[in-house]
Amino acid sequence: MGRNSPAKRNTRAVAAKLIGHWLTRGAFPDELMEPVATNRAFIMEVVYGVARWRRTLEWVIRRCADQRPDARVTPYLLAGLYQVMLMDSITPYAAVNETVEAAKAEGVKTAGFVNAVLRKALRQMDAIRRDLEKQNPGLRESHPDALVDRWTAQFGPDKALALCRWNNTRPLVVVHPHGEEHGLQGFLASLSQAGVAATPHPFAPDRFLSLAPGVRVTELPGFEDGLFSVQDPSTMKAVEFLDPRPGEFILDACAAPGGKTALIAERMEGRGELVAMDISEDRLDILRENVGRLRLAVVRVARGDAGSEADVGAIRGNRRFDRILLDVPCTNTGVLRRRPDARWRFSSESVAQVTRLQRALLDNAGRFLKPRGTLVYSTCSLEPEEDEAMVHGWVRAHPRFRLVREAKLFPPETRTDGIYAAEVELTREGQNQGQ
Repeated sequence: MGRNSPAKRNTRAVAAKLIGHWLTRGAFPDELMEPVATNRAFIMEVVYGVARWRRTLEWVIRRCADQRPDARVTPYLLAGLYQVMLMDSITPYAAVNETVEAAKAEGVKTAGFVNAVLRKALRQMDAIRRDLEKQNPGLRESHPDALVDRWTAQFGPDKALALCRWNNTRPLVVVHPHGEEHGLQGFLASLSQAGVAATPHPFAPDRFLSLAPGVRVTELPGFEDGLFSVQDPSTMKAVEFLDPRPGEFILDACAAPGGKTALIAERMEGRGELVAMDISEDRLDILRENVGRLRLAVVRVARGDAGSEADVGAIRGNRRFDRILLDVPCTNTGVLRRRPDARWRFSSESVAQVTRLQRALLDNAGRFLKPRGTLVYSTCSLEPEEDEAMVHGWVRAHPRFRLVREAKLFPPETRTDGIYAAEVELTREGQNQGQ
C-alpha cells in the first residue's frame, strides 16, 4: 500500500477525529474506541498515546507554532507529533506527510499550518529533546504538577518519577483463566494454538496471563465460552481479604464491570448468593454480559445505589451480609497507565468530592453486615485521603469495627495496577444501625 493511500490517510483522520472528541467533549478514550474495527491497533495507539503525552506534546506545539492553533487543527498536530516523537515503528517523514494529507482529505483549510509545525518539529527534534530534559518532571513526563508534587511528598522524588514513567508505558492485556477443567496451562495451550503470545504475569504467575499487544479479547479462543475474564492481578488482593466462602450471602456493592465479581464467585464454588450491584444502567449492561458469559450461577445482578439505605435494604430482604466488598469510585490515580486521560481530571476538588462519596458508601455498607462479618474497602487510587486515612478515620468513628489488615500496591514495584485494600470486621459485640 502506498505511503499516501486513502486507507492510510483515513486511519490518521479517524485518530485525529477521536482525539478532537476527547479534547472538546471530554469523552473517554475507551468509549471512543468501541466502534473502531479497521486499523484498530494503530488508532488506539495514537489516541491513547496523545491522551498520555498531552502536556508534553502541547509544549512542543507552543515551541514550534507561530500562532495558537484552532480546535480543528490541534488534533492533527497532536497525532502527528505523537507519531514523530514516540512511535518508533513509524518513519517520521512518512508520519508528517500522511497526517497532513489526512487533514487535507478531511477539508482542514489550514493543513499547511499543520505541515509547517510538524516539519519544524522534525527539523528541531534533537534540540527539542535536549530542552525537554531540562524541564520539570510534570512537563517532561506529561503529568499534572499537582500529582507529581503529591507523589513526591508521599513516596519521595525517585519513586514519584518511577511512577510517572510507569504510567507512560503501554499496558498489556491481562486475563485470568477460569475453571479447573481448563486452567492456566490449558488456556496457555489454546492461545498458543491460535498463534497468540502469552506469558504468566510476574505478580501472580499461577493465575494471570499477560497477552501480546494488539490482541482483541473478543477474538481469543474461549471468550464466548467464558473461559477467562479480563482483569489486572491487583484485583485479587481485595478478594483475598474478603475471603468468600461457599454458601455465604455476599454483596459486591459497586460491581461493574465484574472482574472482582468473577473472582468472588469462583471461590463460592456454585453455592450461596452473591449480589452484584451497581448504580449505572450502562455499566450494569456490561456486568450482566460478563456474568452471563462467565456463567456465574451464584450471582444476582441488581441495580442500586450502594450509598442508599433503602436500595441496599431492598436488595438484602431481611438478611444481613456475611461479607461486603466496597470497591468505591475514586480518582483512579493507581490506574493512569490504563486510563491515561484520568490524570488530566485530577484536582484537589476532585479528591474532596470523591472522599465525601466514599465516606457515605462506607457509612451505609456498615449497616448491613452480620456480627463478625467482613467488610473490604478498596480503591484504585494511591491518594492517602481515599485510602488509609479514609479507613483509619472511619474505624475510629465506628468503634464497633476493627481494622484487620490493609495493603497498597505500588505499580512500578508490583508491575500491576495501583490499589489499596482494607479488611474491616464488625466485632461480635457490635449492633448494626438500621436493624
